[in-house]
Amino acid sequence: MSVTAKSALVALESTVISHGLPYPQNVALAREMEEIVRSRGAEPRTVGVIAGELLAGLNDEQLERLATSHEVRKVSRRDLPIVVARKLDGGTTVTTTMWIAHRFGIQVFATGGIGGVHRGDGTDVSADLQELARTPVIVVCAGAKAILNLPATLEYLETFGVTVVGYGTDEFPAFYSRSSGLPVDVRCDTAEEVATIWRAKQDLGLAGGLLVTVPVPAEDEMPAEEIEPVIEQAVAEANERGLRSAQVTPFLLARIAELSGERSLQANLALLKNNARVAAEIAVALAR
Repeated sequence: MSVTAKSALVALESTVISHGLPYPQNVALAREMEEIVRSRGAEPRTVGVIAGELLAGLNDEQLERLATSHEVRKVSRRDLPIVVARKLDGGTTVTTTMWIAHRFGIQVFATGGIGGVHRGDGTDVSADLQELARTPVIVVCAGAKAILNLPATLEYLETFGVTVVGYGTDEFPAFYSRSSGLPVDVRCDTAEEVATIWRAKQDLGLAGGLLVTVPVPAEDEMPAEEIEPVIEQAVAEANERGLRSAQVTPFLLARIAELSGERSLQANLALLKNNARVAAEIAVALAR
């Protein structure tokens, strides 16, 4: 069976454009990720909200609008009714990108790292985890962000029946680092293996998504012993400031980039591009 790019679609989020990077680096990354997807035989669909309209496949003008405007809202699931009703612009998080991708019939989504259970008392839990439990999309990422409580995040995913795949690895990647010492549910070494597991899940009628975790490229990795003290310092500073919920992650990622001399940013960009490549290969395998 031949594969056309139109049948192999990959969703990409837009918060990295609207809230993750400064201009023009943000729009350059968005276009590069789209090009990586195309180079692997799939078609990118960058997801966003423009004037209240949910879109899967932003054009150049719309990408520029999200990259340059200061009026773009960061949109999680709870924000969707607000931005639609008030006809606002929005950059979509993992949660909303999954939801919109499924609405448009897209089965594969590439992102950086998912949210999870935050360090501390465990009461701050990302909406990404519940979305994975209920929305049928394959999410390709570099694990959960290393600023989180990774064991608790994996426990949450297990409780809600989300299968965690290690792509070319037996361990759950830790975003900046290639390993965490924590096991995944299954290892897959090819896109075809992932596609087979996804089809089995669909045939069984099981709800929710599939989490495919891909280690950051070795040449861009920040080993755990190097990044962990930086994370601990950034977390302590966030606690001192009394930051909560949506305020925490942007502060931590920015502060870690400052403390690491931008090495963490380099790792973040590398893993985003790598995840786009893997997602495209999985989309092509699914379309066969």
